[in-house]
Amino acid sequence: MQFSNRFLNLVDEQLSSFEFDAELEAVVAYVAKTNEKDSPTLEVVGQRPKQIIKKLGPIENDPDLRVPSSNRRWYPLQEGSILLGVLRAERHPSDSQWPDALDTRLQISASALASFLSVELDREKLVNELSEQKEQIGVLIHQLRNPLAALRTYAQLLLRKLGPESSQRNLVEGLLSEQKQVDKYLRALDQLSQPNLASKTFAPVRLLLPPLLQTEKPLDLMELFNPLIDRAKATAKLQGREWFGPVNLPDWIKKLRPSSEAVSAEIIANLLENAFRYSPVSAAIGIAINDKGICVWDSGTPIPLSERENIFASGFRSSKSKEFNGSGLGLSLGKKLAQQFDGELKLIVKPTDFEESLPKDGNAFVISFPAK
Repeated sequence: MQFSNRFLNLVDEQLSSFEFDAELEAVVAYVAKTNEKDSPTLEVVGQRPKQIIKKLGPIENDPDLRVPSSNRRWYPLQEGSILLGVLRAERHPSDSQWPDALDTRLQISASALASFLSVELDREKLVNELSEQKEQIGVLIHQLRNPLAALRTYAQLLLRKLGPESSQRNLVEGLLSEQKQVDKYLRALDQLSQPNLASKTFAPVRLLLPPLLQTEKPLDLMELFNPLIDRAKATAKLQGREWFGPVNLPDWIKKLRPSSEAVSAEIIANLLENAFRYSPVSAAIGIAINDKGICVWDSGTPIPLSERENIFASGFRSSKSKEFNGSGLGLSLGKKLAQQFDGELKLIVKPTDFEESLPKDGNAFVISFPAK
């Protein structure tokens, strides 16, 4: 068993209080250890003074231990009825009774050591379970790549069969777009499982999109937005509502942007999810992009004036959203993500205030971007 340095230091600190005790010759802490081939043994995890034996073997191999001694005492390290180890105390040869005060101190130390050991064993169990889960996830990620590649191949073959004039091409192209998104998830999972990335935090709460791992390369934001736009278009068609995608893109969105702005796709994904979930089916939904930023709008009922001030508070849910499942974290997360790249997320209750061609009534959430 591989003990942590933290546990070994705790044991050493506990035993150090006995090092200069005139009554004691040695004090040793052992952990019960079961080997597959050998008989059970007791492994030393701490001792004072440090020059004594390193391992306690079976009792039958140590004739001295088979002889009762009034100068030796054993204190079990127990968790309930389970023996985790022992604390062995050796007193200097003496005919006097074992001091009660020393016995009490050793009992207290044994109790403390048992608690340390119990926590350490739980830690090792969790580490082993996490390691095993990590290995299993790695295998699953590897195995998922094959059927995912096969789906892409079948979709590409279907595109050839349909021909360039087929009205069904957009459905197959949508499948290919979603396949790319799934592939991004797999790549993100694979990289996040690596030791150098495992401790990094990519967002304060759950994400709708796969995290964009650290990169210094500028990026094309529309490459991130287009799959979301295609998905929203398909959702609107399924719900029988009007959808309006962006037109007449401004120059700034056509240029490469800093990699930090990639999280804006996560904000848009959250805003679109909210719009489709909470606005009535009769309301139109759309995305508009101009020099002010990016706007996700709907022509539904405006958010009540009394709720607008708290709409971005973590956990807050508006009156019209309480009949739906949700956590109230999406807008709060969006605002935090926008601040990460020095942008801003705000609510405009009249979409026409963002662009004159948009509806007069409804809700518009606008993401503003800093100058490049």
